[in-house]
Amino acid sequence: MSKNPHPTIDPTKMGLGRSIAVLTSGGDAQGMNAAVRATVRVGLYTGAKVYFVHEGYQGLVDGGDNIRPATWESVSMMLQLGGTVIGSARCKDFRAREGRMKAACNLVKLGITNLCVIGGDGSLTGANQFRTEWSGLLVDLVKAGKITEEEAKKSSHLNIVGMVGSIDNDFCGTDMTIGTDSALHRIIEVVDAIATTAQRSDIIVCKFSLYILNSTKCFVFICSHQRTFILEVMGRHCGYLALVTALACGADWVFIPEMPPDDGWENHLCRRLADQRARGCRLNVIIVAEGAMSRDGKPITSDQIKKLVTDRLSFDTRTTVLGHVQRGGTPSAFDRILGSRMGVEAVMALLEATPDTPACVVSLSGNHAVRLPLMECVQVTKDVTAAMAEGRFEDAIKLRGKSFENNWNTYTLLAHINPPDVKSNINVAVMNVGAPCAGMNAAVRAAVRMGLIQGHNMLAVHDGFDGLAQGQVEPITWTSVSGWTGKGGSVLGTKRTLPAKILEDISLNIAKFNIHALVIIGGFEAYMGGLELVQAREKYEEMCIPMVVIPATVSNNVPGSDFSIGADTALNTITSTCDRIKQSAAGTKRRVFIVETMGGYCGYLATMAGLAAGADAAYIFEEKIAIKDLEMNVVHLVEKMKTTVKRGLILRNENCNANYTTDFIFNLYSEEGKGIFDCRKNVLGHMQQGGTPTPFDRNFGTKMGAKSVLWITDKLKQCYRHGRIFANTPDSACVLGMRKRALTFQPLADLKGDTDFEHRIPKTQWWLKIRPIMKILAKYDIKLDTSERTDMEHVIKKRSPLGM
Repeated sequence: MSKNPHPTIDPTKMGLGRSIAVLTSGGDAQGMNAAVRATVRVGLYTGAKVYFVHEGYQGLVDGGDNIRPATWESVSMMLQLGGTVIGSARCKDFRAREGRMKAACNLVKLGITNLCVIGGDGSLTGANQFRTEWSGLLVDLVKAGKITEEEAKKSSHLNIVGMVGSIDNDFCGTDMTIGTDSALHRIIEVVDAIATTAQRSDIIVCKFSLYILNSTKCFVFICSHQRTFILEVMGRHCGYLALVTALACGADWVFIPEMPPDDGWENHLCRRLADQRARGCRLNVIIVAEGAMSRDGKPITSDQIKKLVTDRLSFDTRTTVLGHVQRGGTPSAFDRILGSRMGVEAVMALLEATPDTPACVVSLSGNHAVRLPLMECVQVTKDVTAAMAEGRFEDAIKLRGKSFENNWNTYTLLAHINPPDVKSNINVAVMNVGAPCAGMNAAVRAAVRMGLIQGHNMLAVHDGFDGLAQGQVEPITWTSVSGWTGKGGSVLGTKRTLPAKILEDISLNIAKFNIHALVIIGGFEAYMGGLELVQAREKYEEMCIPMVVIPATVSNNVPGSDFSIGADTALNTITSTCDRIKQSAAGTKRRVFIVETMGGYCGYLATMAGLAAGADAAYIFEEKIAIKDLEMNVVHLVEKMKTTVKRGLILRNENCNANYTTDFIFNLYSEEGKGIFDCRKNVLGHMQQGGTPTPFDRNFGTKMGAKSVLWITDKLKQCYRHGRIFANTPDSACVLGMRKRALTFQPLADLKGDTDFEHRIPKTQWWLKIRPIMKILAKYDIKLDTSERTDMEHVIKKRSPLGM
C-alpha cells in the first residue's frame, strides 16, 4: 500500500465522464454475481456510466441489446444466486481479429474505454490481447468508415482489469479464485453424506488375497458395508479442489495432476487401504482430480482405481463423479465477500489506470487486496502446465504458490506417514477452552497426528482447564481422531473456566502426567488462560513448558490473529439464514428484518455477514451509534422502499450498545416505518456455534494444528537443559495466528498491549477498514478512503499461507 499522490480527490467524482463495461466469460462460478454487483454499484458511486455485457465476449461482438446500461436496482437480490445473471459464453468469433474489430466498434460507439472481465486465464488472456491490439483496431475501423476520427480520439486507450472466476483455483498469483470456496462446499456436502453410510456398526468378517504381501488374510471389521468410496472432482489441469477436499476430510489417498503417484502406487494404495481397515476404519475415501495422471502421462481414472481396489482387495467399492454440481448452488459467504471486495478494487484500478499501466488482475492475498500484472500471472500459470508436461512435478507444486505447497506437505504428513517406532519420550497435551466452535476437532486431529509423527506421546485433556485440574487426561491415538475433521463442536469437551483459581491443581497434574508442552485451542478464554499460566511461571515451575494458543471462536476476537477457526462456519450460517429470512418476504408487502448476531463485543460477524448478505446496516460496538444514525438508517430504508426493492436487512451485534437493544431498534423501526414497511426481528442465538465445519475451517484448523506441534517440537529442543524441559522466556508461550499474509507465532506477553480486556477484543482489527464497502454497496452517501492505494505487485513476490 502507498499514499495516493492525489489524496484530495473525491471518490464520488472519479468516474465522471467515463464508462465501464463488465462481462463474465468462460465457465460460470458461484460468486460472479457478487463481483458484478459490486462493480456496477461502485462504478455508479464514482459517477461513471456502467454497462452490462450479456453472454460474455459473444455479447461484446454482437453488440445491440447485449450491451445495456446497468442501474442500482438491476443488481439487487443477486448475491445469493449462483452462476452469473448476465450470462457467459465461450466465443469463437472473438478469437479472430474480425470479431475483435466488431467488439471494439461496439465499445467505441458507446464511449466505453474501461472493461472489467470476470473469467479464467483464457478469458483474461483474450482481454489482454484485445487491449494490446486496441490502437490498431481503431485505425482499421476508421479506415473502414465504421467510426470517425473524433470517436477514435475519444477512445484512444482501453483499460482492462480482470477478476478470476474459476472453481478450479487454477490461476497463479491469487490465493483463491471466485467460486472455489463454494465448489468446496458442494464437494464436502457430498463427502459428509457419504460418510454417514458408514455409521452403523455391523461386524463383518472379510477374507481377501493381499497380492502385495503374497498372502491370504482374514480380518474382522466393524463397519456398515465395508465400502471404499472414490470421489472424482473437477480439476482438469489443477488439483486444488481434490487436494483441499482430501485435507478437509482426511482422505486415504488423493490423485492430483501436479504430483502423480510414484511408480508402483497400486501396491502402496492397496497396502494403505488394508492397513486402515485392519485398524478398524469403517470407511475409505479416495479423492481423484479429473486430470489425474501417472508419471508417464497416462490418465488415472476413477473407474481404473475402482477396478484395482475391487480386484486386489475384494472391497465393495463405489464411485461418485460430481461433475457440474460443483458449479451450482448458492455462493458461500467467502465467495460473496471475495467477489464484492474484488469488484470494488477492480473499479478503483480501472479509474486510476493510465495508458502506461499494464492490464492487471485483482485478488486477495491473505486479507489484503492486491493488483498483479495480468500476463505475469498467465505466464506462471502456463509454467505450471509446462512443468507437468516435462515431468518437473516438484516445480509444478512450487509454481502453484506457497499455499498449494503447504496444503500438499500438510496432507502428505498427516495421511501418508505412520508414527515412527522410536519415541521422543515427550508428552504433549491438547485441550479445548471456551465456547465450542466448528473446526476445533480438525485442529485437535492435526495436532495429535503431527505429534505422533514426531514421536511424541499425545494426551487429550477433557473439559478445558477444569479437566486439567481434575486429572481428566488420557492418551489419544492416531485412530482415536479418525473422522474428526467433519465433526462440529468439541469432542474433547470444553469449558470457559480460567486457570487462575485452580493453578495448584493444574500444576500438580502437569507434574503427575509429566506434560512437557501444551496446545490450547479456543477463544478469548484460551488467550486469557495462556496469559495466566505464563504469569504463574514465577510461582509454579511446572508451568515452564512451551505453550501455544490456537484461536478458535465464532467471535473472531483473539488478539494476534486476523482469523479464528470457527468464524467462517458461523458466518455462513448467518448468511444462509439471512437469505432465507429475506426470501420469506418474497411477494409480500414492504418488510424490514432486524437480525441479531453473536460475537460478544466484536462486530466481525455482523460486518462480514452484512457484506455477504447485502445488509442495509450493521450495528457494532466498535463503531459507536447515536440516535441520529438510527434516524438516517430509517430515512434510507424509506427511500429504498420507493424503488423496486421492497426488502431491508439490518444486522445488530449482540453487544453493540447497552441501550439500543434489538427490541429497541425493532420498536423504533416499526414505529417510524408505519404505513411504509413493517418489521420482523430474529435473534439467531447458538445456532451460529453449531453445525459441521466449512471447508475453510477444516483446512485452517488442520494447518494450524499441524504447525503448532512442529513449533512445539522445535521449541522443546531449544528448552531442553540439564536433562529436563525448562521454558520461561516470553517466546516459549505464543499465539499462532494469521497476520496479513503469514501464519506467525507471537508471544502472549507481547499481545497484552493490543488487547481491550474489558470488552474482550483486540484494539486493532483489520476488517473495520472494509465497513465502508458495505455502506457504499447499500447506497449510503459516504466517502471511500482513497488516501491509500493498492500498488501493482509481482506474482513471484506473493506468498500467503491462507488460501485453502
